[in-house]
Amino acid sequence: MTPPGSGLQAGLKNRHLTMIAIGGVIGAGLFVGSSSGIAAAGPGILLSYALVGTLVVLVMRMLGEMSAANPTSGSFSAHADRALGRWAGFSIGWLYWFFWVVVLAVEGTAGAKILAGWVPAVPQWGWALIVMLVLTASNLVSVGSYGEFEFWFAGIKVVAIAAFIVVGLLAIFGVLPGAHTDTASFANLTNHGGFLPHGPGSILTGVLLVVFSFMGSEIATLAAGESEDPQRAVTKATNSIIWRIGVFYLGSILIVIALLPWNNPSLVKDGSYVAALDSLGIAHAGQIMNVIVLTAVLSCLNSGLYTASRMAFSLGQRGDAPKSFARTNARGVPQAAILASVVFGFVAVFFNYEYPKTVFLFLVNSSGAVALFVWLVICLSQLRMRRIIQREAPEKLVVKMWLYPYLTWATAALIVFVLGYMLTDTKGESSGFKTVMLSLGVAAVVIVISLIKQKVTGNRPAPAAEAAEDPVSIG
Repeated sequence: MTPPGSGLQAGLKNRHLTMIAIGGVIGAGLFVGSSSGIAAAGPGILLSYALVGTLVVLVMRMLGEMSAANPTSGSFSAHADRALGRWAGFSIGWLYWFFWVVVLAVEGTAGAKILAGWVPAVPQWGWALIVMLVLTASNLVSVGSYGEFEFWFAGIKVVAIAAFIVVGLLAIFGVLPGAHTDTASFANLTNHGGFLPHGPGSILTGVLLVVFSFMGSEIATLAAGESEDPQRAVTKATNSIIWRIGVFYLGSILIVIALLPWNNPSLVKDGSYVAALDSLGIAHAGQIMNVIVLTAVLSCLNSGLYTASRMAFSLGQRGDAPKSFARTNARGVPQAAILASVVFGFVAVFFNYEYPKTVFLFLVNSSGAVALFVWLVICLSQLRMRRIIQREAPEKLVVKMWLYPYLTWATAALIVFVLGYMLTDTKGESSGFKTVMLSLGVAAVVIVISLIKQKVTGNRPAPAAEAAEDPVSIG
């Protein structure tokens, strides 16, 4: 079955979509970046994760409402196109594409570093090349091969975190055979300077450190367009986001802090999960976590390439990218969109090795706030799309945002507040201030290009192919 009006194939099975939805919220940032958040906020980092997790749940509810009514490969970009105007769909679509191709370089380098440690005979750049080529090939074969890779990658991440939580709980309650459990206790949440050792302000500092590890939750709504029952897939992914964030983020971080005092130097030195396992005397904990982190990195790379290419495909369909991006081969794969995304990814990898402190640092900082921009655009789009759907196709409202429109406005205000708070962080090469200002600068350039393009070509509606895929139009 091929979705009407597009050459994409419905090649993703229900088990693929389920695991993509579950694994989408478990990024490599959870394993690698959580230690800096714990050091900055102490046990209060749990409130930081809870705050950002609540934000993501609300944003995903809004996106789920729009995507269940209109499952499309462009997801929030296509919704913004209809709700806010062509300039909005163009701008947020290209910014999101830019974000993911930079992520390809970051994750490709991280994966190469681990592999080079295992097999030093192959240089780090060689491993980066191999990893990128393998995942490019899998994405080019069919959407089913992407789904299969992601099913296993996400499965390993899920099993690893579930096992970590079970082992941690057994250790905390003193029933894990052969484990060193001297430091393991829920008392660690309050014993070392209190729950908020650096004061209430550290909760917001923690938010800045953890917010970007949640990017990827929205991938399930893009992938749903290539499933046999898009509406069901979107509904299921939206409804399960609460327990996924609760278990994988809050649950696992709670276990880390309960196993070790938050100010233990090994948390920053070795990484939070490795340090927690080492504290129990589990042999080869570092290597076990390296395998899991590598899996998370490969998953992020696989999904990043898929996501960037599908956004490029949607932009091509709407006339906002080269027409070749909207063409699919006999297997329903947008070949040109995938290759264009991976070429930029390879260029970014080159910059990471040759100009890490200049060009690549600019790329990372200038794409850093895109996650928050995407979430804000989803809020603004949903405010308009709810009225449109109610007027034109009320039966499509199978997922509804809670307390509309008040909770939508409150969510948008919280996102703006986080962006504003980032401007007060002025320390370091990747400070919040620099990230927001550079991201705003890039966004401004993209918006100006979109407005010029709109003036030259006219504010014409989306092409027929995209319109046919969307049962709701704004006319």
